[in-house]
Amino acid sequence: MIALLDYGAGNVGSVLKALGYLGYPAERVDRPELLARATRLILPGQGHFAAMMGALAERGLAEPLREWLKQGKPYLGICLGLQALYEASEEAPGVAGVGRLRGTVRRFDGVFKVPHVGWSQLEVRSSSKLLEGVPDGSFVYYCHSYYGPVTDESSALTEYGQTFAAAVESGAMAAVQFHPEKSGEVGLRVLRNFLEAC
Repeated sequence: MIALLDYGAGNVGSVLKALGYLGYPAERVDRPELLARATRLILPGQGHFAAMMGALAERGLAEPLREWLKQGKPYLGICLGLQALYEASEEAPGVAGVGRLRGTVRRFDGVFKVPHVGWSQLEVRSSSKLLEGVPDGSFVYYCHSYYGPVTDESSALTEYGQTFAAAVESGAMAAVQFHPEKSGEVGLRVLRNFLEAC
């Protein structure tokens, strides 16, 4: 079963619709006991870092999420679901992230409009299961004010005032800052890759 972690916010509905279009039914999961049947986990995060981490904790989902990642089970984070993997975020000082990636999520700073909304290009860094078949320079859709720093796990980058992690991969853990469910054929390819290759 493909589980979409539902903490009461986020773009769960549009991701469910995209997965259904690809022929992969998925289920919303809002209680830890429901994760027992899951084989793949997607966290389509949206909103405020502290609100998401708090809601996950209140629903008893924060520790199961950490354990899922620790066990190396297939995970796809989307937008805030990528940022959650870092140790912390400037958006919520004192609130710990999951800590699977080193560093702190930062707010865009400079001459560009914030939030970063719209289509930007991917710079694919290395061989990537998640981005297999996605040409370097492909456009994907973003909507965010904060970004994850580039780490060794970053498999694709995007430039918007600062260079940031557009996609990360480590074992069965993958995440994207962009919204694949809103990124046309490229986004559908990313989702299919996660479901079939990661």
